[in-house]
Amino acid sequence: MLARFFRSSKRSFESLSEQEILALAIASEEDDARIYLAYADRLRREFPASAKVFEDMAEVEDTHRKSLIEIHRQRFGERIPLIRREHVQGFYERKPDWLRANLSLDAMRQESEAMEEQAYRFYVEAAKRTSDASTRELLGDLALAEQGHEDIARMLGDKHTPEDIKHDEDATVHRQFVLTYVQPGLAGLMDGSVSTLAPIFAAAFATQDTWQTFLVGLSASVGAGISMGFTEAAHDDGKISGRGSPVKRGLACGIMTALGGLGHALPYLIPHFWTATITAAVVVFFELWAIAFIQNRYMETPFLRAAFQVVLGGGLVLGAGILIGNG
Repeated sequence: MLARFFRSSKRSFESLSEQEILALAIASEEDDARIYLAYADRLRREFPASAKVFEDMAEVEDTHRKSLIEIHRQRFGERIPLIRREHVQGFYERKPDWLRANLSLDAMRQESEAMEEQAYRFYVEAAKRTSDASTRELLGDLALAEQGHEDIARMLGDKHTPEDIKHDEDATVHRQFVLTYVQPGLAGLMDGSVSTLAPIFAAAFATQDTWQTFLVGLSASVGAGISMGFTEAAHDDGKISGRGSPVKRGLACGIMTALGGLGHALPYLIPHFWTATITAAVVVFFELWAIAFIQNRYMETPFLRAAFQVVLGGGLVLGAGILIGNG
């Protein structure tokens, strides 16, 4: 009873016949070709050269599928058993299209190489666990074919995406990353780190109560994060500006705003006032340095100018908060 309850719904590889192994290889080649064509469709508008690579790779997979079908027809006849990789224990799996929709160009390139490498390793290991001579030979041929696919992937990549084209495509990917994540995140970090300085330090010096100061900082940070996130998502749908998904931009902006404020609010969980305040001031220094670094790294703003702007603005807001709190 318990054995039946815990029994896996998948077949073990050792239980497959040679016909089923061949059918599994045919289905796998067909699935991989569809994946490559889906990649090509997604990339065709922005990255036509890389789309051509995946189209050619799909054509190679389809050629091998036809060869495998011909071998099956010669050995076992016309009817191919219905068996796929998800039916077999330990067989490499492929994610469905809806889980691949947001892959970057570089991730697609890496995924395609991993697909071929995984298939090769599977067939090699399967051959080691098989004692039947004809089955071992079949698995070895499939392993060599998959290893050849990996070489073809690299060859097609060199053919259709030489270094200058790869550089242009990578620059486009980098620009989109900056527009969708870095710019909104930086705006949020600046707002959260700088704008919350006044209320937090004003509350700290006015009350000398670390817990009350923490509550003020928490509410200011979370409130600013929600406000900035919704504002970023609502004011631009990204269709004309090309800045990407408003949801992604809103999340990046909102989360970084909240984190920017929480950075110097959390030290006030320390019960000793001056220890908490000094710690918060140190955190503020690192926050402002991080803002200047991001501006220099992604916005190509000279570091000294970025540091001067951020430190000057942050210092003015901090001073205002301390003056108000002591007033």
